[in-house]
Amino acid sequence: MKKDFILDNKLDFSNYKEALDLIEKSRYILIITHVNPDADTISSALALSNLFYENKIKHKVFNVSSDLPQNLNFINRFEKITDQLPKFYDLAISVDCGLKKRLGFELPKEIPLINIDHHQSNDDFGVINIVDSTKSSTAEIIYDFFKFNGLYITKHSATALYTGIYDDSLRFSIGRCDEITFEKANFLVKCGANPSFIANKLIRRDSLAKYRVIPKVLNSLELFDEGKVAFIKAEPLWLKQTGAHIRDCEDALDMIMSIAIVQIAVFLRVVNNEIRVSARSKGNIDISKVISKFGGGGHANAAGCSLDGTDLTKAKNMVLKEILETE
Repeated sequence: MKKDFILDNKLDFSNYKEALDLIEKSRYILIITHVNPDADTISSALALSNLFYENKIKHKVFNVSSDLPQNLNFINRFEKITDQLPKFYDLAISVDCGLKKRLGFELPKEIPLINIDHHQSNDDFGVINIVDSTKSSTAEIIYDFFKFNGLYITKHSATALYTGIYDDSLRFSIGRCDEITFEKANFLVKCGANPSFIANKLIRRDSLAKYRVIPKVLNSLELFDEGKVAFIKAEPLWLKQTGAHIRDCEDALDMIMSIAIVQIAVFLRVVNNEIRVSARSKGNIDISKVISKFGGGGHANAAGCSLDGTDLTKAKNMVLKEILETE
């Protein structure tokens, strides 16, 4: 592979080298993005995909669903993502999968897996694990993989990596985003990433339906524990009425978290005949402790899980009970 720079660092990054060695020995690689994909998993996968394509390494980027976030279609090779597993592959790389079940399918036991992720819930389910919960995003870890292996970052990979860092750090606003994150973003701009172009593609291409469904979601707001705990939901009927996609509702959670009195916010919606729960918290409140009781995971201030059934009221009562008992 083409080399660009090598950073002399006293930390042990042997797993980065082991991962590259395994990649270079493999004949066909499956890059796996997680169920209900977001910008971080897609961007991380496409940064690797562009690297592999440029170096003639055979691979596929896989997602269990064909329903992908179309606001990411400006990233090179986005159209190559498939929901069909190749007949043969001898290595898998999962990106941004905090739990093994987030792969969306059962990976054959004989296939080695490189697990690259930044969720604190990750239990090192790969044969090689590159997991760092202190990082803003998995894209930032992929950046480190490039840098510590001296791999050349092209404009296409730089655009993908910047997109993942920008989106998963909530536009550089979360606590895990530090001066090193900004240094990386700056280097990616030098490699060809265009911040204005990326921001416009991500935040200024909303559908009209989004602005019809968001008021319904916000109107569902319920406050508990003197306003410290907030719940919102998206009923399937509202999506039918407005023509909105479930992704059009997701900004509502951040809007609720902007309310000063709210310390914990939970968003409930039905996805693929089960209830998807997204939870956020402020400060030292570790919402992942609550979510882990339902088999989910994530970070201290941002976590999620899936619950059986489609009864949003029942799900709200279950999660609320755990929150109030955990406080």
